[in-house]
Amino acid sequence: MDLLPTSELEAVNLALRSIGESPVNSIENSGVIDAVLAQQTLRFISSQVQEIGWHWNTRENYTLSRTFPSNEIVVPQNTLKVDTTGPDAGRDAILRGSRLFDKNNNTYVWDKNLKVSLVEFLGFEELPQAARTYIALRAARKFQEDRVGSDNLSAMHRRDEIAAWAQLQGAEAETADYSMFDNYTVARILDR
Repeated sequence: MDLLPTSELEAVNLALRSIGESPVNSIENSGVIDAVLAQQTLRFISSQVQEIGWHWNTRENYTLSRTFPSNEIVVPQNTLKVDTTGPDAGRDAILRGSRLFDKNNNTYVWDKNLKVSLVEFLGFEELPQAARTYIALRAARKFQEDRVGSDNLSAMHRRDEIAAWAQLQGAEAETADYSMFDNYTVARILDR
């Protein structure tokens, strides 16, 4: 038997089990409203977690180009957050809808392409396993709290969620090759 990373369907079934429902073979064709609601909860939690900006969903020094003839900058559809970087770090770009707004000049029109740090929303199957596990457990807890509201079940799920959060943090530190010098507090102390 091959062990594969957690799928979106498995994460939805975890949420269904958290309220005592039977698993489904398909979300779209199941006819089970709780499966659809569990999927919506999973996607909402996934968006919340990914918005933090992780090594695996952040593009550093990414160039956003102006569209012609309007000279507006339209971001990729799956963009969650944008911050100017490098030579453009002083530019105050605000993400509004699918475009960047130049807050300094009060316009959507830009005089040049911008270098940015771009946080993007990835589909569930594109996430690293540690992120899938954490998101699935957090979504299952949230789904259970919204549908059933059992404090006992919530406490049990929260323990698993906390362990998964620690695993996600560890995986992030390992894959991003962080060191103690990447920590803002440590850097401030060393800069004295």
